[in-house]
Amino acid sequence: MQAYILITAEAGRAKEAAAAINGLENVKSAHTTVGPYDIIAFVEVSDADALTNLILDKIQKIDGISRTLTCIAVS
Repeated sequence: MQAYILITAEAGRAKEAAAAINGLENVKSAHTTVGPYDIIAFVEVSDADALTNLILDKIQKIDGISRTLTCIAVS
């Protein structure tokens, strides 16, 4: 299962948050962006439970992360 996670970071925290996200298992890439979201991460996990755990237990607990929106890839 693959997904894109659109992330809002606190002001001035996007670069350090993206670096922390890049260090997580199952994260293929995380880039800071210009636009409505500060970081876009691409992840690849085994199933929906693994995706939920990655987002709730790891990504959302990184200092500087305010909000996430997950888009599951279907093709």
